[in-house]
Amino acid sequence: MKKSFYDLSHSDLEMVLTQNNLNRSAAAILFNWHYKKKENTQCCEKIAKCSLAFIENNLDFSLPEIYTVSESKDRTVKFLFNLKDNHKIETVLIPFHNKYSICLSSQVGCAMNCSFCFTGEQGLKRNLNTSEIVGQFLQAWRWLMENRPGEERILNIVFMGQGEPLHNFDAVKKACEIFLSKYGASIGVQKITISTSGYIPGLKRWIKEILGVNLALSLHSPFEEKRNELIPINRKYPLHEVLTYIDKIPLSKKQFITYEYLLIKDFNDSAEDAKKLGTILAGKSAYINLIPFNSYPGSHYKRSNLDKIEKFKEILDNFKIPTLIRSAKGDDVLAACGQLNSTH
Repeated sequence: MKKSFYDLSHSDLEMVLTQNNLNRSAAAILFNWHYKKKENTQCCEKIAKCSLAFIENNLDFSLPEIYTVSESKDRTVKFLFNLKDNHKIETVLIPFHNKYSICLSSQVGCAMNCSFCFTGEQGLKRNLNTSEIVGQFLQAWRWLMENRPGEERILNIVFMGQGEPLHNFDAVKKACEIFLSKYGASIGVQKITISTSGYIPGLKRWIKEILGVNLALSLHSPFEEKRNELIPINRKYPLHEVLTYIDKIPLSKKQFITYEYLLIKDFNDSAEDAKKLGTILAGKSAYINLIPFNSYPGSHYKRSNLDKIEKFKEILDNFKIPTLIRSAKGDDVLAACGQLNSTH
């Protein structure tokens, strides 16, 4: 069975070629062809015939298939991808200033079962492999080239789609290596953000293995009891322990940890919630994203009203923590935060 080219980092591919007595320089040529130029045809440039024959016989260049595309009135694009085993995942392109951020999925479904998230209702089907993560990026780029020519500029990557990225650590780490590679996509290290619900086994590895990439924590409540309801793994990995591990992550001078805070009407949007949040994050290299809750079929939560959201922000401003109220994008096609579910 052929190995997917998109599962291999540049050094992996060099090793495969060397082990088969082939010139490892073909690795840089292939990376340039498929990641920089985004070509999906076979590369024949400056590669020896024996290497080309090996590549053709041993490497698979197929990508996840775009099953459906939903375009929002605000130009957000949601893709439903069909995988080889007929599982499906969703990916979102979010427009900003004539550029795009891409929101990638890391698992089919999710095991975290967060009560505010539509994905959690699927349960976890399986982890994605690296090629399925990288493939979302490449296929979205190609869709832009064909459907919005001149706009194929995906400058930010966020692992905030379906799944808990740190629960699929190895594949996500390898995908980041490929995105960051100077031979490949050459995405800037500060342009990639990985979100977590607070999965401590992954955070422990992050401290040693992932440098420079941004981390976002789905915090959503500073009170353990409320967070237990929103994020059930908080019972196993409580917030105070999660914050202790996050504090150990080495940050560059201008780097922040982003704390995501979903505002749910009459649940976690009071002045008391804001003050407690400010207290636990004061003095940290913190940046807070306030996200008005996005409803989905069957959800019993409701969005806080704008007046309350602005008052919440005012309290956090007193703690001198940079805070942004994030506008919902793509909620009319269930593409906004917490709305992804590839079984609907």
